[in-house]
Amino acid sequence: MGHPKFARPKYDTPPHPWKADRIAEEHAIRSNHGLKNMTEIWKAKSALRRIRGQAMKLIGRVDTTEGHYSREKDALLASLNRKGLIASDAILDDILSLSAEDILNRRLQAQVYYKGLASTMKQARQLVTHGQICLGDQKVTIPSYPVSRDEEELIRYHPRSNLNDENHVIRQTILGVRESAEYAVEEVDPEFTQSEATTVNESAAEAPKAEDTVTKEGGDE
Repeated sequence: MGHPKFARPKYDTPPHPWKADRIAEEHAIRSNHGLKNMTEIWKAKSALRRIRGQAMKLIGRVDTTEGHYSREKDALLASLNRKGLIASDAILDDILSLSAEDILNRRLQAQVYYKGLASTMKQARQLVTHGQICLGDQKVTIPSYPVSRDEEELIRYHPRSNLNDENHVIRQTILGVRESAEYAVEEVDPEFTQSEATTVNESAAEAPKAEDTVTKEGGDE
């Protein structure tokens, strides 16, 4: 059980500290999600491992259509759906396809960025820690707070935050990033017309074949 003053860690560290592939992968995830340290990645991987363990235990059962295991399966699917990890019509096999990044994407920091309230992941973390973000009327200063599906629409700037002014420099930066990400219609290649397609097919038919080229270069045998 352990001493209450010295709680056990709620995550598992990597079994081998010096794996180049794992280190490169974790550095990429840390950079993409604007995380502070690798511990946040290890927490996500540990949570994913527990979820997969529950799903694999239920998949291994002969019958989960009735009784206790049916209720356990429905409760697991409903819980993950509320957390925004799976769709409402998902099955147990869909849980096994989840990744650690799916769990990291449910953090408040990531949701602030995805909703367009920050221009980068690191800026989203800064806004959360500085008390600029609210869930409804409640200020939340924890970047790792898991946002449920029902709370997604409640994310907004704090009512007393200067960011509510559209002329704020951060709001203007976000608007510039959003406009630069849009694609113009002129950049899309038009489709071939029927006459152009016919011309291409005729040119391909008249082109020399690979067998003829080899015969000419090698001579008669």
